[in-house]
Amino acid sequence: MKTLKLLTLWSLFFCHTNLVKAQEIQIIPIEHASAVITAQNKTIFIDPVGEASWYENHHTPDLILITDIHWDHFSPKTLGAIVGENTKIVAPKAVVDKMTPALLSITSVIANGESQAIMDIVIQAIPMYNLRAEALDFHTKGRGNGYVIEWGGKRLYFSGDTEDIPEMRALKDIDMAFVCMNLPYTMTETAAASGVLEFAPKAVYPYHYRGKPNVSDVALFKSMIQKGNSEIQVIQLDWYPRDTY
Repeated sequence: MKTLKLLTLWSLFFCHTNLVKAQEIQIIPIEHASAVITAQNKTIFIDPVGEASWYENHHTPDLILITDIHWDHFSPKTLGAIVGENTKIVAPKAVVDKMTPALLSITSVIANGESQAIMDIVIQAIPMYNLRAEALDFHTKGRGNGYVIEWGGKRLYFSGDTEDIPEMRALKDIDMAFVCMNLPYTMTETAAASGVLEFAPKAVYPYHYRGKPNVSDVALFKSMIQKGNSEIQVIQLDWYPRDTY
């Protein structure tokens, strides 16, 4: 019984720190939209930006996925500092068009609706775009990608900068969903919850929730998910470890 209690406390600790382990997949938030994923002795970086020192304690990435051209998703300077000899990058054409020659040499282009297999990782590019009239110019349809990643027996979804678009709502069999919510650039907590309840992942991780002038109410998002479908687990990680909120 004492051992069981210790194991339970240990699992609770991991659910409230900057590392979450879902069976063999580990998720480490870095900042806002940037994350590190590890499984099966491989490492994926999602939208790595910021200081190279933020990534020093992690393995050199085998794969980097970039969603869009904006500064909080794409930084040639950061990429140049963190890529390794065998790193591969996957990105939409709009991002590739802004890359240095050195980065171009290790990058493959993927468009909405396309899939690629790299090593034992299958990547599907999902559209990401705005729906509200006042936000249409922020993220135009076809420019950026969300991603479904099939890896380690799991299906992970990273929304990128989007609203609750039909392509999100149509997703199936998602184990771990990372869904944005911030105004004016993406969507409200209500829209995010509505989309998540539609495609019903096993677990959802609110991320990318810093906006202007306010930070999105992730507690409200969680309550809407729990009321709509209590079987969906809502996991809150610290995506802003260098900020006061």
